Amino acid sequence: MQCIKRASIAGVAGYVPDYVLTNSELEQMVDTSDGWITTRTGIQERRILKGEALGTSFMAIQAVKDLLQKTATDPTTIDLLICATITPDRITPATANIIAHAVGATHAFSYDLQAACSGFLYGLDTAAQFIAAGRAKRVVVVGADKMSSITNYTDRATCILFGDGAGAVLVTADDGDSRYGIIDTICKTDGSGQDLLYQKAGGSRLPASHETVDAKAHYIHQDGQNVFKAAVTAMSDVVLDMMARHHLTATDITYLVPHQANKRILKLVADRVAIPMEKVMLNIHKYGNTTAATIPLCLWDYEQKLKKGDKLILTVFGGGFTWGAMYMVWGYDG
Repeated sequence: MQCIKRASIAGVAGYVPDYVLTNSELEQMVDTSDGWITTRTGIQERRILKGEALGTSFMAIQAVKDLLQKTATDPTTIDLLICATITPDRITPATANIIAHAVGATHAFSYDLQAACSGFLYGLDTAAQFIAAGRAKRVVVVGADKMSSITNYTDRATCILFGDGAGAVLVTADDGDSRYGIIDTICKTDGSGQDLLYQKAGGSRLPASHETVDAKAHYIHQDGQNVFKAAVTAMSDVVLDMMARHHLTATDITYLVPHQANKRILKLVADRVAIPMEKVMLNIHKYGNTTAATIPLCLWDYEQKLKKGDKLILTVFGGGFTWGAMYMVWGYDG
């Protein structure tokens, strides 16, 4: 009988652009204020990718190169590379293909995964399944988005939220010690939320035209109030479900690692699952919502604090609607 391998994160890296878009600068662009933004979202600044013809792949390549270097991984030994993004460089080829080529992952197959803000968790779960099936030994999962490319900087409801960034993890098969690694994942979707957080034009239903550009239909749109409520309920419920499945209490959890959408959302989720805020990973204040990059950027920021055996629950919520939770036991000291 084939031994089922458990997948584990063996390293994490990230990249954020140099340019810092502050709340003070946004005050000069739209009718808002630093106090209003901070109170409503917890965001103080976000990073924006500047430079001609630089897309999502630019950030992802930097993150993956750093990941391979810090884990001393030969890129030719990577079997699969998954890029979670809603802002691909182009519709085709996949941004993952561009990344794999740039980093020298010449033996890997690669593809993009689109699940909005839930994309990285979906990709991480996919990597775990490839490893469990024996189809891959080393998988790179990168979450990356250039949200500034689809953000309307005349819309104060959305332009204050989003930033650009990339985070990547190396996922490997366990060495026989099943106490560590990705233990369980719950992934959910509900298409009834498709018109509450979406990009109206640019797909096959409404291809790009002068009219769609003039109507600003290629920017991200959200019904903030309804998305807020749905995110709190969905993330709370799925975390509680995961904790119940594995008989976990708040005391057992080292960190809750939530998608960085809005600090008020994160506080409400933490309250509902009875996990104190000091156990919640937070970096939304300096990066904003980087969509598929928020979870790996959190792991990157907190890596030095993590210890082997730490119990983490990751949770996400994104457009579509998509959401989920993952329970893992960290496999190395930061």
